[in-house]
Amino acid sequence: MKITDSIKYIGVDHIGLDLFENQYIVPNGMAYNSYIIEDEKIAILDTADGRMAEEWWSNVDAALAGREPSYLIVHHAEPDHASLIADAMAKFPSMQIVASAKALQMMPQFFEGVDYSSRSVAVKEGDTLVLGKHTLQFMLAPMVHWPEVMVTFDTTDKVLFSADAFGKFGALSADEEWACEARRYYFNICGKYGVQVQALLKKVAALPVEIICPLHGPVLKENLAYYVGLYDTWSKYEPETDGVFVAYATIHGGTAVAAKRIAQMLADAGAPKVAVTDLSRCDLAEAVEDAFRYSHMVLCSSSYDAGLFPPMEDFLHHLKNKNFQRRKVALLENGSWAPSAGRVMRALLGEMKAIDIVEPMVTIRSRMKESDLPAMQQMVSELLK
Repeated sequence: MKITDSIKYIGVDHIGLDLFENQYIVPNGMAYNSYIIEDEKIAILDTADGRMAEEWWSNVDAALAGREPSYLIVHHAEPDHASLIADAMAKFPSMQIVASAKALQMMPQFFEGVDYSSRSVAVKEGDTLVLGKHTLQFMLAPMVHWPEVMVTFDTTDKVLFSADAFGKFGALSADEEWACEARRYYFNICGKYGVQVQALLKKVAALPVEIICPLHGPVLKENLAYYVGLYDTWSKYEPETDGVFVAYATIHGGTAVAAKRIAQMLADAGAPKVAVTDLSRCDLAEAVEDAFRYSHMVLCSSSYDAGLFPPMEDFLHHLKNKNFQRRKVALLENGSWAPSAGRVMRALLGEMKAIDIVEPMVTIRSRMKESDLPAMQQMVSELLK
């Protein structure tokens, strides 16, 4: 794939991958993006996952056509992008690694017995590298989403190589809308690090960027303000969509009936959008995505062993780990003899930042009854105030 006259795509699609990072469902696989800049000195930007070595090397060899690169630029040392560093260094004995000092420090953890100290260039914020016509400017992006991450701006072609920022789940061959899988990717991969993403966005705002080349997902060439604007919203923990996410965890179905009735009440009361998810059956990463996406949330859960039904507890732990904050949340608990779900949900939400818990919390006993409807309606009214 030609990106500019002198920049080419040499990455690969991993179509058969079912779980990214062994936890995130990727029905359309994953792209491991890698690039080459052709100039007086040739630079390869990142490698790929070792499981796709044959395909990646085929692309590299075709692009090089017998030439030897001068530099391998490593933006991120995570194995899905860096597994083939040792192979590349062995194949090209005069090639140098360009990376952050932290990345160079981490590499021996992945490549035992390999010493690149004499063949490495540690770059810091603002350093540049001249390839010929192209000048590369390096910027550190720690914790987006590992501490060693950096990004590169090609000042000649106005291309930002953004590491994991602006990436998404899915192979490049998948015909799908960007935002859905980019949102799920962002909140589950980078969501904890909103402050650090904001710091990177401020650096990017000062650059005349015309093309964004991430390490996952498509190259972005048009309407860059749209992508940057979403990243700005997401990393500020602001809701993207005015609406209500109803997440429920039910054992025998009673809590599900109540949750769906609440969703109908919300729609009848004028909520602009209502999304409902069964936490026992959904992709948990999508539930996390929706919790961040919507402005309001309702949690409905059965009690379990004097505590909280595990699918809801797991969901709330994931939200806490991803730095969930600044949302208005209503609670419904269900219990047959000693309702406990509400107490635990309230405690877990209390460990998060700026969560406004709506009163009253609703308690039902085993099954929703007509006598429960006024309290549920009051909760809906308070949530939408």
